[in-house]
Amino acid sequence: MTMPFFRFLLLLFLVFGPGVAGAQTPEKPFQAPSLENENAWTLVLFPDTQSYVKFQRNQPILDLMVHWVVDQIEALQVALVLHVGDLVEHNALQVPDGSIADQTGKEQWEAVSRSLGKFDQLVPFIATTGNHDFGIKNVENRVSYYDRYFPVEKNRFTRGMLRDHGLDEQGMPTLINAGYEFLSPDGEKFLILVIEFAPRDASLEWAIELVNREVYADHRVIVLNHSYLDRDSQFIETEGYPISDRNYGKAVWEKLIKPSKNIELVFSGHIGEPDNPEGHVGFRTDTNAAGRKVHQMTFNAQALGGGWHGNGGDGWLRLLEFNGLEVTVKTYSPLFAISPATRHLAWGTGAYETFTFRLDP
Repeated sequence: MTMPFFRFLLLLFLVFGPGVAGAQTPEKPFQAPSLENENAWTLVLFPDTQSYVKFQRNQPILDLMVHWVVDQIEALQVALVLHVGDLVEHNALQVPDGSIADQTGKEQWEAVSRSLGKFDQLVPFIATTGNHDFGIKNVENRVSYYDRYFPVEKNRFTRGMLRDHGLDEQGMPTLINAGYEFLSPDGEKFLILVIEFAPRDASLEWAIELVNREVYADHRVIVLNHSYLDRDSQFIETEGYPISDRNYGKAVWEKLIKPSKNIELVFSGHIGEPDNPEGHVGFRTDTNAAGRKVHQMTFNAQALGGGWHGNGGDGWLRLLEFNGLEVTVKTYSPLFAISPATRHLAWGTGAYETFTFRLDP
């Protein structure tokens, strides 16, 4: 259903050229991001940050991205910051070889917790977990240190928003499966549902029960699920990770999202192709059991800026401006924008980088 729409957007771009507000052209000087409507608000979406923290040299780029968002909280009415998972490259690496990383797993977790901790007293921050947030190097098991470095007490806003949590594989409370209630600046009620990487059946059962509670019947539900769409905007059916009891994108759609009546947005990451922005993204719109549109977006950037072991992703962020039912998506790099020599590169101008969709009434 979605691909013709996505190709239509691409055709418009090829015919009419880039038209992103703020994009620099010879006739038009660079413009920093601004709200198109003064009554709108912004959701900032972070891609996989793993490659920013696995090398010490890349960590200042993540700091720059975070500081830029902090500086825009008032100007862009930033009310919510979300992360699509793979906060780190290695959950428990002990001996970095300098090639795949020069930081241990502990150092990577400390770095990402410290950088993203700048939001803790300023704006709600919520993340899901990716495959690299588990195991030793890459989900060899279901053990994650996420809760240690992002505990419920960390962010004062999300602590008050937390409504429920699931259990990890050991049966202990965890924020890798969690539900947060969010009231937007324009009074819209949201439930943000975080589910673990390739969720277990028990995790999906918990999520289904949560979104079907009567108290959330009038909420728009946002799902954060790391591995969901591929670069062709198709549901990921399976992957070769050594874990059992797993559900990837297609199964998550069929078991949780499609049968729901109030899930309307899904954000994910995970995919990438060296130095190819289009290989890091996906978008599709389907309908759930209630006939309501479900907009599903994959956004990543980790292999931009030099491939898998480059600078971590060229500083790219997604800015979603909510203006009533209309959501305008823009892709922007504070890293490129910081210098007059590179700011002409700071806006993503492809049809897959800037577009608009509408929520159902």
